[in-house]
Amino acid sequence: MLAEEIRTGVHADGSRLPGEHALRERFGVSRTTVRQALSVLGEQGLIETHAGIGSIVTFDGTPLDQQLGWTRALAAQGTELTTRTLRFERIRDAALAAELGLDSDAFIALDRVRRLSDGHGVSLEFSRVPAVGALADLAERGLDGDSLSRTLAAAGRIPDSGDAHIAVAGLEAADAAALHRTPGESFLRVAQVFRDADGDVVEQVTSLLDPSRFQLHVRTGRGGHP
Repeated sequence: MLAEEIRTGVHADGSRLPGEHALRERFGVSRTTVRQALSVLGEQGLIETHAGIGSIVTFDGTPLDQQLGWTRALAAQGTELTTRTLRFERIRDAALAAELGLDSDAFIALDRVRRLSDGHGVSLEFSRVPAVGALADLAERGLDGDSLSRTLAAAGRIPDSGDAHIAVAGLEAADAAALHRTPGESFLRVAQVFRDADGDVVEQVTSLLDPSRFQLHVRTGRGGHP
């Protein structure tokens, strides 16, 4: 119903959809159902979701949408990337659990490098997802459609807010080797923690990004313009 309303102009391009609570009241469904519906709309390119400011209608746009996943979103813009998984397994990390205030130190570790057609890496991502509930056996059963974002959404784990620490750092030897870049080359280092509407940790991810390819557009508050 929301998809049809967007296509017919009920929700103008660039406007915000009602919040989760309003959608739950309108349709008489659970929070998980609302989040899964918003995820489907994102995959269809009808909305772009931004942690902390609601859902933005982008019917004909091609945003770099976390719900789509970076590879698909960049491909939509004409940038073809190859993604190689360096690590995908269940781990124990007591230090990270303490930092995030979690009772369990079990995580799913997913490390990926994304490269251009010439072999040069543009991003190296170290994702850590709490291995709880339906995600406990994720490393064994694999990702849904090879997308972590889609897998998290299917499990009802939808980011609602995020906290990021951003710095510029020289690449260490191991990271430079994975990226096919030069040790010491300056990359953006972005450490982020995404939480759902209840404040539970959805994902902690540290990304190394080529500053000639990536820029960070920061939005604050829930009243920002699309």
